[in-house]
Amino acid sequence: MIVDCAIYREGHRSEGPEDFSDALAEARSAGGFVWIGLHEPTEDEFALVSQEFALHPLAVEDALKAHQRPKLEVYDDSLFLVLKPVEYEPNSDTVSSGEIMVFLGDAFVVTVRHSGGAPLKAVRSRLEREPELLGKGPTSVLYAIADAAVDHYLEVATELQNDLEELEAEVFSPDGGGSRHTASRIYNFKRQILEFRRATGPLALPMTRLAGVGTFGMRVPFVEEKAQPFFRDVHDHLTRVNESVEGLDRLVSDILSAHLAQMSVRQNDDMRKISAWAAMAAVPTMLAGIYGMNFTHMPELRWVWSYPAVIAVMAVLEVLLYRLFKRRGWM
Repeated sequence: MIVDCAIYREGHRSEGPEDFSDALAEARSAGGFVWIGLHEPTEDEFALVSQEFALHPLAVEDALKAHQRPKLEVYDDSLFLVLKPVEYEPNSDTVSSGEIMVFLGDAFVVTVRHSGGAPLKAVRSRLEREPELLGKGPTSVLYAIADAAVDHYLEVATELQNDLEELEAEVFSPDGGGSRHTASRIYNFKRQILEFRRATGPLALPMTRLAGVGTFGMRVPFVEEKAQPFFRDVHDHLTRVNESVEGLDRLVSDILSAHLAQMSVRQNDDMRKISAWAAMAAVPTMLAGIYGMNFTHMPELRWVWSYPAVIAVMAVLEVLLYRLFKRRGWM
């Protein structure tokens, strides 16, 4: 469905004709641009937009089907950027991602949003309150959307870091690390970080191209050259996010390894304790077994003090074994 449609002249909004072709012609004649926002459009709804703005069929197919990785494609009449905004739910430790597709032309911007999160209404409202920035043309919209998405990445990374620190404290607590659900929580956390990385990692190359840095630092069509410093700022923030994601992933792996090592140590401790008690139980069992054979010609059987002596020997041996195992930390 079409969420919003407006013409912007010198950074100020004005309602244009309902016909997209007339709106585009009016925007070009006035030196402005038209911005159309859509949310999960159907093929029929998007057909009119794609025809009026001459959008490339491959980009249109990607915008309709969604489930695309972040990328930047340059076509003859437009630029196509895919972003994956993310949301984090601390209560369930779940990272969910949506998709925003941006078509950028000489005098138009078409945004397509999938999933319920990452609304563009806040971005549009912020730009409309900053006519100086909005007056820079369609490039300002592309920058604002990318900047909002990457800034939210930083917030999600911070929330993940805080929750991971809590999980780390739980794992290394005296009794928390032994929970049967701890390993599954750690593994689930690693899956969420992987979902986060799918959104942030592939976006590095498109931001590099838009910022005009590195090997791919050439000017991108339909993007003003003066906007490159702004995209460099977004690129720097994205680099910080990717570094944070890498650090989180390594930390989760280390926590999982530490948890498994703790479980192994606990199992070894349990086995030592069981072995110690088994050894202590074996001594009286052995003596009782010897004197329980009831042979006629056995020494000590007819002694008056045989029974107390055997009990005393058992007790002494048990005490000696207990002190030995205790000194070695087996009990």
